[in-house]
Amino acid sequence: MKYILPIFVLIVYFESSLVGLSQGLHTTSNKALKIYKEGVSAYEYLDYYKAENDFKEALSIDKDFYEAHMMLGDLLEKVSRYKEASENYEAAVKIDSLFFKPVFFNLANAEMMSENYSNALIHFNVYLAQEGMSAKNKIAAAKSIKNCEFAINAMKNPVPFNPVSVGSGINTSDDEYWPSITADGQTLMFTRQPNISNNPDFKGVVQEDFYISYLVNNVWQKAFNAGAPLNTIQNEGAQTLSSDGSYMYFTACNRPDGLGNCDLYFSAFNNGKWSEPSNLGAPVNTNHWESTPSISADGRTLFFSSSRPGGFGGKDIWLTRLNDKNKWTEPVNLGSAINTEGDEMSPFIHFDGKTLYFASDGRVGMGGFDLFVTRMKDDSTWTEPQNLGYPINTFNDEMGLIIESGGQKAYYSSIRDKSRGKDIFSFNLYESARPNPVSYMKGKVYDKKTGKLLKADYELINLSTGKIIIKNVTDETGNFLVCLPSGYNYGINVSKPGYLFYSENFMLEGIHSASKPYIKKIVLNPAVVGEKMQLSNVFYEIDSWQLKKESISELDNLVNLLSENLNLVMEIGGYTDSTGTEQYNMALSEKRALSVVNYLIKKGISTDRLKYKGYGNTSPLGDNVTTEGRKLNRRTEAKIVQLKK
Repeated sequence: MKYILPIFVLIVYFESSLVGLSQGLHTTSNKALKIYKEGVSAYEYLDYYKAENDFKEALSIDKDFYEAHMMLGDLLEKVSRYKEASENYEAAVKIDSLFFKPVFFNLANAEMMSENYSNALIHFNVYLAQEGMSAKNKIAAAKSIKNCEFAINAMKNPVPFNPVSVGSGINTSDDEYWPSITADGQTLMFTRQPNISNNPDFKGVVQEDFYISYLVNNVWQKAFNAGAPLNTIQNEGAQTLSSDGSYMYFTACNRPDGLGNCDLYFSAFNNGKWSEPSNLGAPVNTNHWESTPSISADGRTLFFSSSRPGGFGGKDIWLTRLNDKNKWTEPVNLGSAINTEGDEMSPFIHFDGKTLYFASDGRVGMGGFDLFVTRMKDDSTWTEPQNLGYPINTFNDEMGLIIESGGQKAYYSSIRDKSRGKDIFSFNLYESARPNPVSYMKGKVYDKKTGKLLKADYELINLSTGKIIIKNVTDETGNFLVCLPSGYNYGINVSKPGYLFYSENFMLEGIHSASKPYIKKIVLNPAVVGEKMQLSNVFYEIDSWQLKKESISELDNLVNLLSENLNLVMEIGGYTDSTGTEQYNMALSEKRALSVVNYLIKKGISTDRLKYKGYGNTSPLGDNVTTEGRKLNRRTEAKIVQLKK
């Protein structure tokens, strides 16, 4: 955050000193003085172009005109030309270092914002050594000293960083920023601010819209406007896409249905079009400022920045969760481990659900907003945030960082060519700052008999805990995507009334690298006699018929299927690999099938609707040679053998 001497202080001081040349102005040239006064007047009326020229002309007549240097320095700092500003402040100090001692604060700020941290450190210390300085600025100077010391060390020890433009399909001469990406890395949505300076219809209006680009053959294609009703003549921005790209949350300000000046909104993508945005309402939105949302991969937790009361600074990061009734709960502040007396903004929760990136100007950094990373611990508290380092962070404000699901490639926006404005870049994030890698499964659901695409229900289950992580519905054409963070075992279940369900598992426990994505064609069998389904998530203890606790979710799904279809009579079939004798395998497979039947009976399924049989190794699906082949052969199946009338 910049702390600069308010402009009116300088103007009032200089104006009061212009009563007579003998009362303190540092010039004896009436011509320079006249032009300087014209510059001050232009400055007061925000005509910075004329004011700059007037101050420079006055200095061309009298290079030792202290006040002209000061006013020019203040003007240049105001328009973010920090290096030139520091040069003018320094020139004023050389003329008279005692005349206006607070100048050392302005000088140090301008030096820090132009990456001259060593000189800034000296001049902040000089400022603090003066008596009678502003208490507020002394606090700011003390913080800036820490920033300078950090920055000097960070620049001596840069982190790996090689940003590359995402290409002309996305980047234009307009400003592009706030990227968000789907878990499969194939869809990028961003905010674009068109250059409308020459359009008289939009004079004085800043217009922001959402644009979308798809990745084809590793090249981002030409971005297109997301269209109405998502985009309006008002501003939309700072969006977050769901992991599958089927819905989004974003920020919009000063709308008729808004609760505060900026609120969070929701829109879903259906039938090729974004829905009419809806305000999230209370308790997420308040009459304060809410912005920069980030949705977790499971869609159950929303992080955002807000200026509401109850925080630690001006803007803090909060989170809200969906309850069992799909209502957002009262937001919770992330606490002092993350939030500071300054501002925290632009959160991004990675697809792993544990690694959070955010921007802060309240922590020690390079001077403005820096990017940090923190990780959720097992007790749901957060680790001490780590500054991502130089040159990812600079004297500029950095924010809007996102990371692909695999954890290596990052995206952010930056001005690297002033003639092009803000562009979006990607880079490989160095290893210690990476999140846990996340794989994903993309499924497409079909009817076995007709080949027709089916809209179906699906759920992702943590097999170790039995907890349902995601419960959702595919799109109209049967497509869905679920994230699979490394380190856990997952079960997937796809179902539709009138069909047997489909199940599969992904055993990732103990694996801490992203596996290749799973692309699945899922076939649902109609509930008719002779059709069967594999119970992929029914597990037994080794060389035993004892059911493992990881089987409960799958077995309960089978209970539900039988309870909802009272005419079904099913046979549970057990199968083994070829290890052991034929007699032993037949007995083991039969006992395993009986274990399933006994569980179903305990859950209230009538015995006259259940049969069981052991098949041993009589119908292998694999080769019985490889580990994977034998795993395919060890299975449990459920087959419809009768439809009761």
